[in-house]
Amino acid sequence: MVKAVWNGAVLAESDDTVVVEGNHYFPRETIRGEYFKPSDTTSVCPWKGTANYHSIVVDGAENKDAAWYYADPQPAAAEIKNRVAFWKGVTVS
Repeated sequence: MVKAVWNGAVLAESDDTVVVEGNHYFPRETIRGEYFKPSDTTSVCPWKGTANYHSIVVDGAENKDAAWYYADPQPAAAEIKNRVAFWKGVTVS
């Protein structure tokens, strides 16, 4: 079971992650939505498409744009559709 943890909270856990470029992408239904806050931030990857972000809030502490997902990935990255990945100090193990 792979877990994503930040500030002592388990944000997601699954035995069905997809690893792309060293990042575990968790199925959207496995994330704990109470810790996620929508963000207006986007970025573009030439082969995956446009990424959208969520900030993570745990016990009043915010980790801005620490989770991302591709709502409509390019065909080459179709396997990460409806999946969420983490960075910025989120421990995934």
